[in-house]
Amino acid sequence: MTRSPPDIAQYACDPAQSRGREFAQGGGGTRGPRSAFQRDRDRIIHSIAFRRLAGKAQVFVAPDGDHYRVRLTHSLEVAQIGRVIARSLRLDEDLTEALCLAHDIGHPPFGHSGEEALKQALHAHGGWDHNEHSLRTLMRLDSPYCDIPGLNLSWEVLEGLAKHNGPVTSPGWALAELDADFPLQLAQWPSVEAQVAALADDIAYDNHDIDDGLRAGFLELDDLLTLDFLAAQWDDVRARYPDAPQSSQLRELVRDQIGVMVNDLIETTTARLQGVDSADAVRAAAGPVAAFSEQWSARERRLKAFLYERLYYHPEQQNTARMAQKVTARLYAAYDQEPSLMTDRWHHALPQDAAGRARHIADFIAGMTDRYAIDSYARIFGEVPEGLSNV
Repeated sequence: MTRSPPDIAQYACDPAQSRGREFAQGGGGTRGPRSAFQRDRDRIIHSIAFRRLAGKAQVFVAPDGDHYRVRLTHSLEVAQIGRVIARSLRLDEDLTEALCLAHDIGHPPFGHSGEEALKQALHAHGGWDHNEHSLRTLMRLDSPYCDIPGLNLSWEVLEGLAKHNGPVTSPGWALAELDADFPLQLAQWPSVEAQVAALADDIAYDNHDIDDGLRAGFLELDDLLTLDFLAAQWDDVRARYPDAPQSSQLRELVRDQIGVMVNDLIETTTARLQGVDSADAVRAAAGPVAAFSEQWSARERRLKAFLYERLYYHPEQQNTARMAQKVTARLYAAYDQEPSLMTDRWHHALPQDAAGRARHIADFIAGMTDRYAIDSYARIFGEVPEGLSNV
């Protein structure tokens, strides 16, 4: 029996009041006393798509070092931050965690570089989008059940993933098809839990990408300290731990920044939620209810701009991105020309119509890890692509 979490706020999503799943499904009573959202979280964790995140790039493609983040470790860090915020705001922690864990499941190999190649390959067939592919993966492609497609997650998880950046007015083909089958109220804002998950993602990668960028030598501390709010925090860290090694001081800086941003988000969102009396009122609002203060919104935008300029658009990163796009594009062309190069299951299921064929090949490639894509390229073209690991 589904139970409401203790001390849940009136504006939170209550699993006892969930709008349900796309497909009726029995047998739930044999697998423990879990709420609908706890089941969703567990289904995500046990899914093949989630496990593949261990082999997908976060910032650096197929890094040689063991200490760099990948999509899996990033998602776990987002979930940790999300749960802290959810608990403070009296939201449903399990729904928040499920959204955090699943938010990157649709990423192809090589991250945004692989996405750009797939977008270009499918230009004549509706394009391609990693966020919509998360929904497609969870609702159709990753199918552990004998009688229904997908993971059959609850409506609240699916709407949160679909609208993690806010209302969707022009869905692509993938999301439009899924929404037609199981309407997700795309024109409205998502739940507070979904809004918090999206901001927890921002907090995690804003700060952890600094950590990885410094470790790789792509970011320099002096450049980082041109941001006044980070410089002030750095001075405070050094005053508190003057004798600590700089490597430890830098990790303390990252932790402090995460804490400051989390506290600001909680304080600002708590104030914005005053008078909001239901989850439906959150969805019907004219704008988001979860947010940073104006001060930290401006700082966060400055930090993102800095990371794009100094890390994501670093010349070595750009070279790697170009090679990653080339590898992905050539894989797509090879499978399009000779579908038997795909695994038997995917080859035999290839649709005959042009759009279906293109999307099927993209589904196959999007499920690859970085290493699997590199190995597939080497097997097909007889050479290992160079320049796909710059750290």
